[in-house]
Amino acid sequence: MKNRILLSFLLLSGFCAEAEVELPAVISDGMVLQQKSDVELWGWARKGAKVTVVTSWNNKVYGIVAGSDGGWRVMVGTPVAGGPYTISFDDGKRKVLRDILIGEVWICSGQSNMEMPVKGFANQPVLHSTGLLMDSRNPQIRLFRLERAMTREPQTNCKATSWEEAGPVSVGNFSAVGYQYAKLLQEKLKVPVGMIMTTWGGTVVEAWMDRHALEAFPDIKVLADGDTTKINKNEPAVLFNAMVNPLVGYGIRGVIWYQGEQNRPNPQVYDRLLAGMVKEWRDLWKRGDWPFYYVQIAPFVYNDRLGPAAPLREAQQRAWAMIPHSGMVVSMDAGEERTIHPANKTVISERLACWALADTYGWVGLPYESPVYKSMKVTGDTVTVAFDHSPNGLTSWGKPMEDFEVAGGDKKFYPAHARIVAHGVQLVSDSVKVPVAVRYAYKNWVVGDLYNTEGLPAAPFRTDSW
Repeated sequence: MKNRILLSFLLLSGFCAEAEVELPAVISDGMVLQQKSDVELWGWARKGAKVTVVTSWNNKVYGIVAGSDGGWRVMVGTPVAGGPYTISFDDGKRKVLRDILIGEVWICSGQSNMEMPVKGFANQPVLHSTGLLMDSRNPQIRLFRLERAMTREPQTNCKATSWEEAGPVSVGNFSAVGYQYAKLLQEKLKVPVGMIMTTWGGTVVEAWMDRHALEAFPDIKVLADGDTTKINKNEPAVLFNAMVNPLVGYGIRGVIWYQGEQNRPNPQVYDRLLAGMVKEWRDLWKRGDWPFYYVQIAPFVYNDRLGPAAPLREAQQRAWAMIPHSGMVVSMDAGEERTIHPANKTVISERLACWALADTYGWVGLPYESPVYKSMKVTGDTVTVAFDHSPNGLTSWGKPMEDFEVAGGDKKFYPAHARIVAHGVQLVSDSVKVPVAVRYAYKNWVVGDLYNTEGLPAAPFRTDSW
């Protein structure tokens, strides 16, 4: 009996000594690593084991010793875009990752309008989906999609698909906004692009924030790790723990984000929450102020108890000024009255890509910023409104502008007759003799009708605080 126990122990010891290193799901065959950067690789081995990492693009050898918990991390340098390459990991037994590309890596995150796949939701289509799938085969685009998960404890690994080449199946199940964004970047930059999708519909920003970032908001309760109450997807920090923390450190260029509808009850704090989330993510990644481009929530009737959309859009615009190296896509012309999930995801992807190409990749002369309210001037019964980000002027593409309202001292808003003039938009209303305030598209459901001449829609605004 003793001999059997000793033999079992020796066999187990031998097995452990030769076990391959373990790697997180995001570090696997087919992945894309951020080019011209120092990127982090990590995993687990035996306590105190020496792990050797070799990158085939330069045959450089990196050595690291696993810690007391078996965890190890190492920074490796990457070249200009290219591949495929291999990376080997050796702690006594060699493990090789193959078909690795070097290029541009982005995360797409948020709620259902980012989650909505190219194939659409049930009875909710995506515009151009068949054409997108027909043209989807591209080994230079790699997609990584996390499964929905929530935990009260920060996780070091995640459940996810493997890295997949773009094709009808992988693209059909991937974010329509995220995929089309990646497709545009790959076409324009001529380099491999990796897109990591971590999304969950109907979620609040607090769920995507970590415990430390939420400390700045004492009214928001974060439950303890061991709390036994039933968990839900909108509990603070639970999505960060399961769907963001396992990615922290992976080399990325930046993040695109589409979320906000579920935060309509607290627009007065949403701007600070979003800014706090971005700051904490950046601090954890330790890669500086990578770009953060996000979408203002789309027009919709919003007939529920969560509250109006206009104040939340206002908070999203405030966040733009609060978050360094950020950009906001305006979607006031791209909503649908009867569905919260507009079919036209292409226009949103294009506007996000314009932000990236101009702001991140330095494409001079490419328009990317929507007109935003600058000032108003009252002369008699006429108001002239000026806008930033309209260097060549404004247009309504020949259609009447119906989204402006003006109010007088009684604080009642009336539709305004609007016309474009040399320095902005001129407004008058038969019902307001002495205007004191202006609103544009400040409603749940509206079809935006003002653009700069580059075709980017004006952001909604109000000049009052009523």
